[in-house]
Amino acid sequence: MPQQKTHNGSSSCAIETALIDYPFSRLVSDDLARVETLLRDHPAGQHEAVSRAMDRLLGGGGKRIRPTLILLSAHLCGANISQAVIAGAAAEMLHIATLVHDDLIDGSLMRRGVETLQVNWTPAATVLTGDYLFARSAHLVTETGCIGLVERFAETLVVICNGEIRQMFDGNSSQTTVERYRQRIQAKTARLIALSAQAGAILVGGHDEWETALHSYGEGVGTAFQIVDDVLDFVADEETLGKPVGSDLRQGLVTLPVLLFLESEHDQDTVRQVLEGDRSEETVKRAVQAVAESKAVDEALAVARHHAEEARAALNSFPDTRYRAALLDLADFAIGRRF
Repeated sequence: MPQQKTHNGSSSCAIETALIDYPFSRLVSDDLARVETLLRDHPAGQHEAVSRAMDRLLGGGGKRIRPTLILLSAHLCGANISQAVIAGAAAEMLHIATLVHDDLIDGSLMRRGVETLQVNWTPAATVLTGDYLFARSAHLVTETGCIGLVERFAETLVVICNGEIRQMFDGNSSQTTVERYRQRIQAKTARLIALSAQAGAILVGGHDEWETALHSYGEGVGTAFQIVDDVLDFVADEETLGKPVGSDLRQGLVTLPVLLFLESEHDQDTVRQVLEGDRSEETVKRAVQAVAESKAVDEALAVARHHAEEARAALNSFPDTRYRAALLDLADFAIGRRF
């Protein structure tokens, strides 16, 4: 492992309980505890630096949306729950790996109020840690013994990586359209959430209609979730976000609220200044305020609600069980967040 930079002591935070008591997760709380145990396991031979990093990343919190979806889907479809627990850990580890790489690519210093790895590590050490977590997630999913899930997992990883490349080359203001934005968030967020939602049907096998319906549900939830995240980047505060307000705009990344703002508002000068390279604090603050106070926020939230409604409708063919109800609650949560 490459050498760490000088450590300032801030990363030795105590491990906190990452699981939060959301209504939709209560049904599978015991299963989620098993997922957490797997995530916190330190396999023999794993470098102590990676173990410390993983403890830190898990201690930073997180909603565990992806393993929750896998477990609810598994119960809904009657799948083997032990397999689902392993799949849940694999999906969450894949998600964490993407965050490690995202933070390095974006130059982010904070996530969920905690310093990111590259604050105290070299870029090489950070990249390799992300790579290691990708590898561990892949190894975990093979332990389910479900070839269909392994295949979908591999396909999803390709989509995620390609999406990051797309964002890097096509994410600036001169090239971004609503369609490009949709493609980007589908790869960044919606695809893994869709896989998580359909995992129960994949584990059972032989139910293509279940897989299709749950994939549509997950894609709708994932899309709505990302749009709301992009809105919160303008209307929430730094303490709530755990990172600077307007982070995407500061990087010149165009999200749906900005696209809608540029389509509908006449006074675009400040926002365009930022997108064209003026990242001074004062200009960014004025641009964030302009978007936050515009009708683009409500318009973006309306789009998110539309995707959440499509997600809910995708579950119409399933019996009215408590697991279906929990999935409906999760779709509502995706668009109702104001934390």
